[in-house]
Amino acid sequence: MSTQDKPLDADDLIELAGRAAQLPAADAEWVGHLLQELLRARTHEAELLAEQASFARATGQDSDELDDHLVQVALDTAEWLRTLWNVGYMGAGSFRSRPRSAFPAIDLEDVRKSSLFARIRQGKHVLPFPPPTRHGLPWHALLENSEQAHAVTAEIIRDETGLPLAAIIEGCAEWNIITEPVENRECLVQHQGKGPTYRLRLADDDRAELRREAPTATRRICLEGRSGFRSYTLEWPQADGQAQFVALRAATWERAEAEAEHWLASTHPELYGQIRFERCED
Repeated sequence: MSTQDKPLDADDLIELAGRAAQLPAADAEWVGHLLQELLRARTHEAELLAEQASFARATGQDSDELDDHLVQVALDTAEWLRTLWNVGYMGAGSFRSRPRSAFPAIDLEDVRKSSLFARIRQGKHVLPFPPPTRHGLPWHALLENSEQAHAVTAEIIRDETGLPLAAIIEGCAEWNIITEPVENRECLVQHQGKGPTYRLRLADDDRAELRREAPTATRRICLEGRSGFRSYTLEWPQADGQAQFVALRAATWERAEAEAEHWLASTHPELYGQIRFERCED
């Protein structure tokens, strides 16, 4: 590129403006106006380039964040569909159903009303078995809140001899009766033989109170530290008297406890919610 083809920078234009002042008055006036206009154009061009660069940086950052967000939504959606397929329960006004050979159509309303999808989006573990339902919708809050007593409508189903067979609680007919400590007044129930046990106290009509029972057994989660690394291990006794040691992917006690709960739900669903974990350090 020749010298004449190179664009003049601001210093060159200022120097030319100084030399234009030395021209005859008739020429200096119009040349000066021309150079001032060139300076204004060059300044405006620099401002536009700066704005474009700033916009490109901002757009690039937002685009990355949006991409990450969309990737997470895609992963959560895949986990949601996988759970619907393997576990077999829907979350938008449908009762639980068995895993299907042909997956049903899902519309926007299913996504919006699905408590399962909301749970996944919150980063929570998916239960490997369907939770109880309340008026046809998954009732995750019942499993997660161990202290609250729930006012419910309930009915005990009995055989011809009066022996309790099952309970219908909030429209869900899949509650098993474990025992009936107080006849016609109080019983221990469990949903499908999995998860926590609950004490159901009946009133005179179909009103009742449902409260989760406290854990009845304790298992140890051991914290080990070696060469600056910390790890958590669940100690689980087996039928032969030996202990199984389950490595937990966790860096904190809270995460270790959550991982232990998830392992328990996956391997011993009948005991989920009935085990208290205690911390021990080597």
